[in-house]
Amino acid sequence: MPAGDRALVVEFGNEISPAIHARVRALTQALQVRPIPGVMEVVPTYRSVLVYFDPMQVAPAALEQGLLDLVRNREALQLPAPTVTVIPVCYGGEFGPDLPFVCEHTGLSADEVIRIHTGRDYLIYMLGFTPGFPYLGGMDERIAAPRLESPRTKIPAGSVGIAGKQTGVYPVESPGGWRIIGRTPIKLYDPYREPPALLEPGNYVRFRAVTRAEYEAIAEQVAAGTYRVEVVPKAAEH
Repeated sequence: MPAGDRALVVEFGNEISPAIHARVRALTQALQVRPIPGVMEVVPTYRSVLVYFDPMQVAPAALEQGLLDLVRNREALQLPAPTVTVIPVCYGGEFGPDLPFVCEHTGLSADEVIRIHTGRDYLIYMLGFTPGFPYLGGMDERIAAPRLESPRTKIPAGSVGIAGKQTGVYPVESPGGWRIIGRTPIKLYDPYREPPALLEPGNYVRFRAVTRAEYEAIAEQVAAGTYRVEVVPKAAEH
C-alpha cells in the first residue's frame, strides 16, 4: 500500500505473532542481501515493512513488483540464526518503583515476578518509540500489568518496564507510561557506537537479575568501555 509519495507498506497480517514476524524479518533481510535500487530505508514493525524510496530512482510500480518478487522467493533466503542478548537488571527499589504494584496486581511476590520475568527469552519484534526501544514478545501473562493512568514525564535510561502483556527497556531518558520494575546499567542505544542500537529485530533478549553491587560494578565497566555484553546463540525450540 502507498504511504505518501515516497514509501510503500508491505503488510503480512493483522496480529502480533512469531509467524507473521518471521515474514517481516525475511523481507527486511532480503532487502539487505538483494537491495532494490532507489530504496533508501527499511522499517520493520510487528506485522509490516515500511519501505522508503527515492521516486527519482525507482517508480512505485517497479518497486512494488520488486518487493513482491522478494516476498515470493523468501524461502530461498537463508536467514541468520537468531542470537540472545543477556541484559542484567537490578529489580525493585529505586530502580523498580512499580514492582510493588505489579506484585499487588498479580498476587505474586517480588521474587516470583522476577523469576518469571527472567525465565524466558523474548523475541524482539521491532524497535520504536525512542531510538533502540525494543518491543518484546512472549512475556508470561501471569505478570501482565496495566500502564500507568498518567505517564511519567521522565523515565531514566535503562529502565525495564511492563505494559499489558509486553515488556521492554527504555534506551534513553524519556517520558513513558510503562510500569517500571527494574533497571539495566548497559546502554541499549549509543549514537557514537556502530550500530547505535544494541538490539535488532528477529533476535532475542534474556533478562538476568543482578544485585545492586553487581549493577554498580557493571555500570563502572560500561562507563570505562570495558563491559562486554553477553550474546549467546538461540537454542532450538522443540
